Amino acid sequence: MLTAFARAFRTPDLRKKLLFTLGIIVVYRVGTHIPIPGVDYTSVQRCVDEASGNQGLFGLVNMFSGGALLQITIFALGIMPYITASIILQLLTVVIPRLEALKKEGQAGTAKITQYTRYLTVALAILQGTGLVATARSGALFSGCSVASQIVPDRAIFTTIVMVVCMTAGTAVVMWLGELITDRGIGNGMSILMFISIAATFPSALWAIKKQGTLAGGWIEFGTVIAVGLVMVALVVFVEQAQRRIPVQYAKRMIGRRSYGGTSTYIPLKVNQAGVIPVIFASSLLYIPALVAQFSSGTSSWKTWIEANLTKGDHPIYISMYFLLIVFFAFFYVAISFNPEEVADNMKKYGGFIPGIRAGRPTAEYLSYVLNRITWPGSLYLGLIALVPTMALVGFGASQNFPFGGTSILIIVGVGLETVKQIESQLQQRNYEGFLR
Repeated sequence: MLTAFARAFRTPDLRKKLLFTLGIIVVYRVGTHIPIPGVDYTSVQRCVDEASGNQGLFGLVNMFSGGALLQITIFALGIMPYITASIILQLLTVVIPRLEALKKEGQAGTAKITQYTRYLTVALAILQGTGLVATARSGALFSGCSVASQIVPDRAIFTTIVMVVCMTAGTAVVMWLGELITDRGIGNGMSILMFISIAATFPSALWAIKKQGTLAGGWIEFGTVIAVGLVMVALVVFVEQAQRRIPVQYAKRMIGRRSYGGTSTYIPLKVNQAGVIPVIFASSLLYIPALVAQFSSGTSSWKTWIEANLTKGDHPIYISMYFLLIVFFAFFYVAISFNPEEVADNMKKYGGFIPGIRAGRPTAEYLSYVLNRITWPGSLYLGLIALVPTMALVGFGASQNFPFGGTSILIIVGVGLETVKQIESQLQQRNYEGFLR
């Protein structure tokens, strides 16, 4: 990986792209520290220092915003509205025939879907910004903080509108910065911004674990976390690269006097076909009951049960439901993102077949069978990786500050591998020694 970056810096045009990407990253990180109007920054810093324990969905969104959410800055929402909009559009593509037709139109259809994603991102930013301002005004953003109700001292409607507009504009700027990296940088801009947001919280999280440690001044806990992190990175790299290659043979066709086809290829089916989406879905869904209980008044039995069982990350019921939801959403997302019948029809249309399997419906059934078999270990792997912060809560008492959580490691390793592959492919396009020999 380091060799690829060194070679890229020695190539003039790639060096310009890398420096441009670094410049955009600097602008993005500066924006995560600029507070929005109407917020008492002193009270926010005091509440951030006093905050302890798991922040639930707020902690998840705060991770994707690089710590900007709990600071209530102009980039507080970060890249999360765009991620949500992309997932919603991807799910709706299976349901709405118009979107499915646009997806099949190629580049023009993809551009149209991207435009819809931008509009939906702005709409979601308005909703999430309004919810964040309302949560900050009520004091629920920092539960247990003595000055939580003083974060937004001015309760006027105009101030609220200005705060929501600033956060919505910040989300639009983040989306624009990501597209700039995609067009003029090294590519895959949204994923790189997500990578930077998560990686930015690592140094402070590691140092917090060292300060909370009691063995040898905290260095034993610090070294243990580093060792566990390295093992997790190696495991994630191994599983993310693992795939089942299904061989595909294309029959020869005679067109005039020329013979076409007869080539062999394969269909790569990844073990973790769903990526990090099931973990995000499960975390969001589990936080809904806790959010309802938090804003409800009274002491009903259902509220007491939720607060006792679904708000603590080390509770057995919470762990079991979290694990089962991850497994369920892994199968659900794979089912809607990979259509075996469509793949089988495309293979049949171009004269392709799997050796030993008849074209058409038998091919679709075989692909579905293989996909279900490899999704089981992939979903169990996701569940185990996502439970590592819970193990940290039991072992170190620091679930929120544990930097090598399942979601963060999956995203960082996935984006890192994809970025290195893109740089290597661009280097190969500029290296013609193999053609000259």
